[in-house]
Amino acid sequence: MYDKTLIIDILDQIIDAIETVQERCAFAKCEDDFSHTKEGQEKLDSICMKLIAVGESLKNIDHITDKTLLSNYPQVEWKKIKGIRDFISHHYFDLDAEVIFSICQEHIEDLLVTLKIMKTDLQ
Repeated sequence: MYDKTLIIDILDQIIDAIETVQERCAFAKCEDDFSHTKEGQEKLDSICMKLIAVGESLKNIDHITDKTLLSNYPQVEWKKIKGIRDFISHHYFDLDAEVIFSICQEHIEDLLVTLKIMKTDLQ
């Protein structure tokens, strides 16, 4: 069995990072808002750092729980989330702002909801 308190702490960090991503992405009405201004590029960079942290933390949860926790929540594509972490980390200059905009607009809220459910389930 794994340390639930540790997992809850990690989930809290991930939830905080995702809420920060949402705040930083709120200004963008389209992907061009990230690339046409210095401020937009800075927001994109900071969002990417948070997404890297989220992916890495999820990998950590998988390791600690011997891959038993995340699989209980199949509504989230965990592999893709961890994969975006790898892509941002290793292919940053190939990154398309459209991908990050899409993540922020279409996926991040559902992830946040699931993470909060996970945290509640562990308490």
